[in-house]
Amino acid sequence: MKTQFDILRTSRNLILKELENLSLEQIHVIPSGFKNNIAWNVAHIVVTQQLLHYKLSDLNCLCPDDLIEQHKKGTLPTKTFTQEEFDEVKELLLGLPDTLEEDFNAGIFENFTSYPTSTGFVLDSIKTAINFNNFHEGIHYGIIRAIKKFL
Repeated sequence: MKTQFDILRTSRNLILKELENLSLEQIHVIPSGFKNNIAWNVAHIVVTQQLLHYKLSDLNCLCPDDLIEQHKKGTLPTKTFTQEEFDEVKELLLGLPDTLEEDFNAGIFENFTSYPTSTGFVLDSIKTAINFNNFHEGIHYGIIRAIKKFL
């Protein structure tokens, strides 16, 4: 599993690199043909990881409930972040992979509720959820890169 945690940290560092030199205004732009913006994608990545790993394991998520409600699957951008709020999202993006690895190694993921994803893949354990989350984050990394081309 160490490799999966390393992949998660690497993808998040790549996402943070994509955010360099973008203004607060730019991360909220929804280009024509897209249904969301960079800010929503970054928050969605944080939220989805928490839901797939912690909520499906009957554990408390480590990000605010309002962030979850506004950025979970099926939502559209309704939030305009202040710089301080988005900095907090970036801190979660960067820090939560280490917490996940620590929690995994501590064995806190004892229960898991099976979950069929929209791709048709069924998550049946914390290990499959961690692996699938890396795939999910790769999709959103690609979307972030695509949106940047229109800014």
